[in-house]
Amino acid sequence: MSGTEDAVRTRVTDVLRADADAISDHWVRLQLGRASEAEVREAELREEADALIVALLAGLESGTPVERVVASRRELHQTVVEFAMRRARRGATPTGTALAVLALKEALLAAMKRQTGDAEQLLDCAMLINRLLDSAGALTFETFVEGREEIIRRQSRQLLEVSTPVVQLWRQVVAVPLIGTLDTARAQVVMENLLEAIQEKEALVAIIDITGVPTVDTSVAQHLIQTVNAVRLMGADCVISGIRPPIAQTIAQLGIDLSTILTRATLADALAAAVKLTGPGAALDTVAGR
Repeated sequence: MSGTEDAVRTRVTDVLRADADAISDHWVRLQLGRASEAEVREAELREEADALIVALLAGLESGTPVERVVASRRELHQTVVEFAMRRARRGATPTGTALAVLALKEALLAAMKRQTGDAEQLLDCAMLINRLLDSAGALTFETFVEGREEIIRRQSRQLLEVSTPVVQLWRQVVAVPLIGTLDTARAQVVMENLLEAIQEKEALVAIIDITGVPTVDTSVAQHLIQTVNAVRLMGADCVISGIRPPIAQTIAQLGIDLSTILTRATLADALAAAVKLTGPGAALDTVAGR
């Protein structure tokens, strides 16, 4: 680091330390003035501001090159990541999050202007602040995008679980009604939920109702067969209901072999078959040939 940059860095550090409260207040006011932050509590914004300013000060005092301070100083890096993740969880936009970082620049530069009378020194300080907070902004954006993607994945998973409920229809009989397309991700959720229900309720028969599945192709049939095999490994029998004429014709044309699986046209028929399977003396062996 050159002597000039060292002096500039020392100046920024001194102002940040001496005027930390004013900088934090200014940053909070700037954010509260935006419509996107209107519903965020002032105390929460103040807590974020104080934590980030303390972390920035520690990073500048470390002697680490400005371009690497955010990436290499653990406390500062973690504080910036947590800042971005909170914004993502609030439902903020990437633009709003980036503007929050720019607002911190504005607050810090205003403090430098109050404390520095020399125009050339003020320019040097502004350039250093830009380099420091540009790194923070880049990390904020990257973390925000990753955080939103994780939230979306988690919400998608929750929606899948809600859309594939397992219900108990009879003693030792559970069923999962499927509605809509059965893709790989949903098939995995169906299998997991169904197997957990079999174990929890000590079910002997599981009904998979595909009445609400618009089409059955090779992929869907393969998912169903895998689920049936997994159910059998749990010691239970499986019945597929909702085999309508068009679906039966499609399965036959595709050459898909469901001969070892007990199938029924309606859920009522499947339940009747399941009750027989769980009745006194009922043998729960392979359904082939029934």
